[in-house]
Amino acid sequence: VGGPLMGRMRFDKQFFEQILTSENVGRLCEEQANRVADVARSTAPVETGDYRDGIRVKRERVGDRVSGLVVGEDWKTLLVESTTGNLARAVRAVKR
Repeated sequence: VGGPLMGRMRFDKQFFEQILTSENVGRLCEEQANRVADVARSTAPVETGDYRDGIRVKRERVGDRVSGLVVGEDWKTLLVESTTGNLARAVRAVKR
């Protein structure tokens, strides 16, 4: 790990903070989160449709960066996720 230049390199923390919170990065994160949400909705178990319809995307700042979050807003989301793993499978499907 490293090399002859590693000792001389300096990272501009402010530069990276600006990039990681920029509109372009936020848009990219949100686009990827929307792909995950689309897959999750299409594979969601449906009895009433409330779980499926409660899958949403939010853009939020998490720590020192902006992120796209896929959230379930229906009251039974945790129960459905614990038995099906629908959101986790959607993330894996989009990563490929």
